[in-house]
Amino acid sequence: MSAYRDGDKTIVLLPSWLTGEDADEWVSRMLDRLAAKERRRRPTDEDLLARAIELSMKFLDGKAEPVSVRWVDNQQHRWGSCTPENGTIRISTRLKGLPEWVINYVIIHELVHLLVPSHGPAFWKLVEQYPKAERARGFLEGFSAAGHSTPEEC
Repeated sequence: MSAYRDGDKTIVLLPSWLTGEDADEWVSRMLDRLAAKERRRRPTDEDLLARAIELSMKFLDGKAEPVSVRWVDNQQHRWGSCTPENGTIRISTRLKGLPEWVINYVIIHELVHLLVPSHGPAFWKLVEQYPKAERARGFLEGFSAAGHSTPEEC
């Protein structure tokens, strides 16, 4: 049994021997599972802000305090951006659906910009407090290369 999206359609595959109420129950279960999976992989802006605050507490001693963290569609050459003056962070929707640890890296990268605006040694020292920072950078470089776009820093 499985469920997936195909464009604007949802496809639920069930064994042919399952009929009637049992089939209806399994369709409902599979749709609930699919929705839960999508919520985990496509967090809302509110989820992003909560995640950023949690990551700041865990890896930056709570020193980075974002005012807002939101998805944006207009970043085709950056994974994220930050405006330290007003505490806003924007995350490219190109990241939606990527592994959580990769999105966490981009959030941490932008959180550190709230503390250190440039990409100097102090900046990278803080970013490297995230244990998967190097792995996530490699993932994003590979993702960019596979999409034939030039990799760029956040």
